[in-house]
Amino acid sequence: MKAYRAAILRFATDRDPGQSAIYESDGLLVLGANAQGREVVQAVGPWHELRARFSDLDVTHWPGRLIAPGFVDLHSHYPQTNVIGSPAEGLLPWLENYTFPEEKRFASPDYSTEAAQFFIAELLRQGVTTALTFATSHPASVQAFFAEAQKHHMRLITGLCLMDRHAPAELLNQPSMRGASDATEQSLLASEALIQRWHGVDRLGYAITPRFAPTSSNAQLRGAGELAARHPDVWIQSHVAENHEEIAWARDLFPASDSYLSTYADFGLLRERAIYAHCIHFDDADRALMRDTGAAGAVCPTSNLFLGSGFFDYAGADRVGFQYGLASDVGGGTSFSPFHTMLAAYTVGREGQTKPGLSLSPQQLWWQHTAGAAQALGLAGVVGNLQVGCEADFVVLNPQATPLLARRTALAESLDELLFAMIVLGDDRLVERTIISQAI
Repeated sequence: MKAYRAAILRFATDRDPGQSAIYESDGLLVLGANAQGREVVQAVGPWHELRARFSDLDVTHWPGRLIAPGFVDLHSHYPQTNVIGSPAEGLLPWLENYTFPEEKRFASPDYSTEAAQFFIAELLRQGVTTALTFATSHPASVQAFFAEAQKHHMRLITGLCLMDRHAPAELLNQPSMRGASDATEQSLLASEALIQRWHGVDRLGYAITPRFAPTSSNAQLRGAGELAARHPDVWIQSHVAENHEEIAWARDLFPASDSYLSTYADFGLLRERAIYAHCIHFDDADRALMRDTGAAGAVCPTSNLFLGSGFFDYAGADRVGFQYGLASDVGGGTSFSPFHTMLAAYTVGREGQTKPGLSLSPQQLWWQHTAGAAQALGLAGVVGNLQVGCEADFVVLNPQATPLLARRTALAESLDELLFAMIVLGDDRLVERTIISQAI
């Protein structure tokens, strides 16, 4: 067993997210193996209450540091790392001018491997320990990502990008598998093979991944829904209602559906463990459909601000009651940093001209990027928290990492003030260590 002493942040599971944080100014975190041999939290609480019970353990003491759950990123694109910060007039021009040309390079296994190595290293440097990410339409990009993730013992989820129309020819799924009659069938057979190879191996998970409805034919979406029905424990990921041009395109292509979101439901792609990025331009019928199917939204504030897509309506989501969590959306998103994402989410929440504005509490923001995101993935009690039984993924934060942080956090008179100072002023310098749960 291992024991760590420092300030500790975790989240209660029976409170409103805005008031769910549990903070020990001097805490003890004890780790040990569960029945499956995975390192999990065995005990957590105040040092003075637990010290006698674990007096036989050597304790690693980090004075002045804060132990917090590893961050959970609900949506990103590992092949888009090189296009972060590319200027564009909006989503569709950004895809055509930057994203698609870069993604063509992922036909190369070597290129995919190098990109996966950098992406995973950057996640860890920023304190992200669980992520749901896109690969490309090339099986090599999926294989490379899973192989690198496995080396780091991380809980990472990805899948083959399904795209059989309305994109450059080099990025459409290709008819290369023996027994496949066309590219659409090939993409589904390849997805099935990748599920069999990788899903549930160590901490890895597979996501059925239509890029977004307009780039998949009816046959491909139907096949994806059938695949999801055969594998209810895999994830589904895609995009929905990000900007008005995209919505109009989807409505033209799928006129029989009640809404853009309903298109996914019509093909069996809305259910628990289904994560849809953006969810900006929703009405209450869409919100209710998300709620009733158990699907969850990945809120991508830096991407939405950068591309001018719009503002996620927190008040509407909470009023109707569907699940959501935070995401970087690299490379449309402008930073890997969870602190930048949380700050942007606060800004988006405050915007009150196009929707009701509100002030998200620091605890709610932090929850969205940890326990809330884990809950959206169906992994509540597994990752994103430091309650007993959770896998031992955590970060060690230094609130004195920069002169300004040190000055401001020293003045904090409450937990909310401390958390908000780190959200507003934090970046990768705040993350001193990232610890990943090990197999014992």
